[in-house]
Amino acid sequence: MPEKMSNEKVDTLRALGAEIVRNISHFCKPVFISPGMSHSWRLHKQIPESIILDQYRNPGNPLAHYDTTAVEILDQCGGKVNMVVCGAGTGGTVTGIGRKVKETLPDCKVVGVDPEGSILAEPEALNKSSITAYEVEGIGYDFIPTVLDRSVVDKWYKSNDKESLQLARSLMREEGLLCGGSSGSALSCALKAIEDADLKKGEVCVVILPDGVRNYMTKFLSDQWMMERDLLPQKDITDQYWWWDTTVAALRLEAPLTILPEVTVQEAIDIMKRKGFDQMPVVDVNGVILGMVTLGSLLTRVISKKIDYKDPVEGALYRQFKKVSLNMPLGKLINLLHTHHFALVTHSQIQYAGANKDEKKKEVIIGIVTQIDLLHYISSVEEGVRHRTLSVGEP
Repeated sequence: MPEKMSNEKVDTLRALGAEIVRNISHFCKPVFISPGMSHSWRLHKQIPESIILDQYRNPGNPLAHYDTTAVEILDQCGGKVNMVVCGAGTGGTVTGIGRKVKETLPDCKVVGVDPEGSILAEPEALNKSSITAYEVEGIGYDFIPTVLDRSVVDKWYKSNDKESLQLARSLMREEGLLCGGSSGSALSCALKAIEDADLKKGEVCVVILPDGVRNYMTKFLSDQWMMERDLLPQKDITDQYWWWDTTVAALRLEAPLTILPEVTVQEAIDIMKRKGFDQMPVVDVNGVILGMVTLGSLLTRVISKKIDYKDPVEGALYRQFKKVSLNMPLGKLINLLHTHHFALVTHSQIQYAGANKDEKKKEVIIGIVTQIDLLHYISSVEEGVRHRTLSVGEP
């Protein structure tokens, strides 16, 4: 399974007793592109009596939709369909439905949906994009599956994550349809296709909603997951979180204590314990940020004998830290703090070095911000509002 696939899919397969092998690619590579490198074929050769269902080449894939899905659509619509909109992944759905519908209703328009970052759409110019990965699962690939017959598609539309996932949530909220992200993709492109084709009242457009929400409970159903990726409508966010657009400057952080790289591990631990700090920035004599040291990391390294109490902290620097500015909105900050324990708040200053010398930019550490700082600010403001409300209401 590609790493992008949801944990729900992984957990379901494990519950069935499967052993999962994850592919680092954003896309599911076909076994026929590079048999010598394919994870699937390698495992197939290693595991006795194993099979590869291979939905990318299996003729039963589009045939199932030709014999069943398309027939159901025609029956349910009384043989009157003007447009069918399908997402394309392996290509089985759009191929099977498209072939059957075209045989029965030659004038019916078949619309293919392909996410930005995929290459299934035609003409090729539609696929030109700076996007290399997308969150919606089940549609789009970076190769053309054998079962995908693009000749049955009259027009392709490209979908994007933001519209797709927001519309999937709208389908749930407004229509009670518990569908997944690729259903939102199909609907977003269907709305454009209907407008472009100028369908009239009484004409029929069938939109295939191919997936359920079960596999995405911890993904686009989560406000937090959506906010981390800037996929939630701004109005929804600011209505729910009054502090969302407030900047880091409102936190009024105190300038942190910094240490030089030659300070010993023991001295750093003593300072943090005495001051009640969890971490401290390490800077050189010119104030350039070299990294961070944390109390937990230092103690762990000492206990595991990777460093000695007498060693300089320079050998235990934590260099993977985030820097933010005073202008960053708290909404973006909280998303960052979900994956990082802290962030350095910095400010750039211009340093004048003399009449004949170039000015230099110098980065100054203004503070260290954590989730506790954000929580304290929000709670203190809300507490102040409650006190003022009570005071106004008193006789």
